[in-house]
Parts: sequence; structure tokens; C-alpha cells
Amino acid sequence: MWQPLIIFLMQLSLLPIVTLRTILLVKGETRKASVIGVVEAAINVLSLGIVFQDMSNIWNIIAYAIGFGAGLMLGGVLENKLAIGYVTHQINLLDRSEKLVNRLRAEGFGVTVYQGEGREDNARFRIDVLSKRSREKELLQIVNELAPKAFLVSFEIRSFKGGYLTKSMKKKQR
Repeated sequence: MWQPLIIFLMQLSLLPIVTLRTILLVKGETRKASVIGVVEAAINVLSLGIVFQDMSNIWNIIAYAIGFGAGLMLGGVLENKLAIGYVTHQINLLDRSEKLVNRLRAEGFGVTVYQGEGREDNARFRIDVLSKRSREKELLQIVNELAPKAFLVSFEIRSFKGGYLTKSMKKKQR
């Protein structure tokens, strides 16, 4: 009778663990990911062992499936809350916006401005902004406020070296 609840709770805890392991692996934290992988494997074997003991018990199978889905949702929420890592945004503008550049710099974002050429030899401006993922919403809010028609593309960064953000992080550590 308790088996479906146990299976559900195991799956509910398993998927956030899988999410965390995956994030750490992608970020190059292999040792931490492998330790978490041991916990993941143990939970997986135990929950599947209960399910496979009695394949005619539909409640165990349903609990496994619902726990899996709920665990995925919980893992997604966890990933968004942790916001581990960095992101770079390319903000493309038709006109140079000193107001936007100055505001982003004043807020502590690393900003680089480029000038390029459009289809009909029109000047275009690109602002590259590096930030922690945890500040992404703040960055987007500033861009929407000061350059609502900007075309914006973002890329998640695995690693970087040098630049403004690295210098500012070293200052904070002192």
C-alpha cells in the first residue's frame, strides 16, 4: 500500500538530482556530477526494483510515471532558481544608444559595442553583454525599457577568460 507513495517520492527527488548532475556535467564539474550520479543510480535502482517486483500493480507504475513528470517540473524550477553560469547577449540596434550602454555599465554588466553594416550599407550597432544567469531578467528589463525594438540573441557560456567581469570578480574576492 505504501509502495506507490514511496515510488512517487523517489521519482520526485530523482529528477531534480538528474537536473543538477546534468548542469554540473555541462559546466565541466565532472567530479561533483559523478558523486551526484551515485545517488541518482541508487534511487533509480531502488524505485525500479519496487516497480519490477510486481508489474501487475498498476498503482506502482502510475506512481512512477507521475513522480517522473512532477520531478521534471521540480528540476526545471530548481534549474531556474539556481541559474548557474553565465550568459552573453548580443543586442542589435539601428541606432547607437549611449543611454543603454551607460546604464548597463552602471549596473555592473560587461559591455562591448561594435559598429557594423546592414543590408543597404546602413550602420548597425551591436552591444555584447556578459552577465551571470541570475541577472538575466534584470538585463532584459533594462533593454526592454531603453531599447524596446532591439533584436536580442543570447548564448550560454561554458567558460571564459579575461575581460571586465573577471576583473570585477577578483575585486570582490579581496
